[in-house]
Amino acid sequence: MQLHLSPRHIHLSASIHSHAAGVIAALEDFADIMAAHLVLIHDEAAKPEHRFGVKAHIAVRGKDVHADVTAETLHTALDMAGDKLARQLRKRKTKLTDKRRTKLSRAREEVKRGR
Repeated sequence: MQLHLSPRHIHLSASIHSHAAGVIAALEDFADIMAAHLVLIHDEAAKPEHRFGVKAHIAVRGKDVHADVTAETLHTALDMAGDKLARQLRKRKTKLTDKRRTKLSRAREEVKRGR
């Protein structure tokens, strides 16, 4: 997996980089992630609860997954983006497995009827 971080008006420290890498690595359970692009934004003019933002783009097989969140701190924004992406990937994985299960159950029913 390739991780690309783009800081906007923020100094990218090692702790921010490792936290972002950990958030994206936690998403590997739901899908095979080819690439991840995170834009980390600090807006000094925004309200305090919306100072830091994260725009995430995850490249997976099929349609890509996006998330856009704002929060009071950067670490909180990263965690919120990770949660949002996890929900989207979990929903996507559930849809795929349900389709497989319904095809398999239909095939089993046809075999039972044929006997």
